[in-house]
Amino acid sequence: MPLKEVRAKIEKLDIQILNLIEQRTALAKDVLEAKKAEGKLINDEDQNRVVLDRVLNAATEKGLDGESVKRVFDILIKMNIERQHELSGEGNLP
Repeated sequence: MPLKEVRAKIEKLDIQILNLIEQRTALAKDVLEAKKAEGKLINDEDQNRVVLDRVLNAATEKGLDGESVKRVFDILIKMNIERQHELSGEGNLP
């Protein structure tokens, strides 16, 4: 397969990944409302650990570099926490 075609496939996957990140981040509102209802803090360290352990195990099963995947999900978690802070009026304002 020519390089141009491979790169086109990668570009399509990149868009799909971005769409999934958007969907994941959009759930921040629902997560925030549920946390408020249950009296939980925005940053739930225990849940963060559960997510990171889950993706590390899944990545390992798929033959991917677990630590790299874990770093990606750490960023996604931080994005979601930041969004929850914004939605609660606690965002990082200048």
